[in-house]
Amino acid sequence: MAVVETEQHGEIFVIRMNRPEALNALNNEIRGLLSDAWNHFEDAKDLEVAIFTGSGRGFCAGEDMKEALQAGKPGFSKPTAKPDPFMQEKLTKPVICAINGFAMGGGFMLVEKTDLRVAVKGTLFEMSEAKRWMLGGWNHGHVANLPFPIATEMAFAFRITSERMYELGFVNRLVEPDDLMPEAFKMAEHLLTLPPAARVNTLHMMKTIRPNPAEPYHKLAKALHEHGALSDRMESRAAFAEKRKPVWKGWEKPEDRYNMPTLESVQASEK
Repeated sequence: MAVVETEQHGEIFVIRMNRPEALNALNNEIRGLLSDAWNHFEDAKDLEVAIFTGSGRGFCAGEDMKEALQAGKPGFSKPTAKPDPFMQEKLTKPVICAINGFAMGGGFMLVEKTDLRVAVKGTLFEMSEAKRWMLGGWNHGHVANLPFPIATEMAFAFRITSERMYELGFVNRLVEPDDLMPEAFKMAEHLLTLPPAARVNTLHMMKTIRPNPAEPYHKLAKALHEHGALSDRMESRAAFAEKRKPVWKGWEKPEDRYNMPTLESVQASEK
């Protein structure tokens, strides 16, 4: 059984993550096959719109914790064979996300890289970075153009329902499970009725004007990702896998709790 399945329906390309027993968690194998699928989609002259979805009751649970524990380090242990144009946001063709269930952590990040979104009612979204790293998902609400309190809630890894995400404008359509793929195909077919240049140019323009935090904030985020006891990153994964409460260390030096990196200190360190 392939962990990534693809189907072609005329000019529409369906990419489906297929690890339902693991809620389509992102291990090295699935990441590599997704990269292959996205490269094929971008390069194929007879494909114009993609629908991205998952099998089973979840869209994607994010990082495969067991694989990270086996590798002895957080995150993904191997790069994909070819650069992934979807993850690098270099696709020149629109992607519709058909969110069939849980979209957590890295799974949420997959959703946010798509252009249009259809979600099943009752789906739960969670940006899990605050649970697994030294810094929560600070930039995701900004990129989604959400109000500051909602962006803060998201950064602190609160779970948010698809109903609320629809009200906030993060999701375009909210449907019953049986209507998920028909609605996604309906949206794809609409895109194909547009003049080709209009479709390509509009996507390019929309991606260009998408909000993106300024570079100094990315540099501060990088510093904050190192500010704390880095062993807590693996402790969070071990506790998750062992279904127990984590035992946090917090900081290597207690005084670091009150000695935060700042925009000014980060910029000064570069001089």
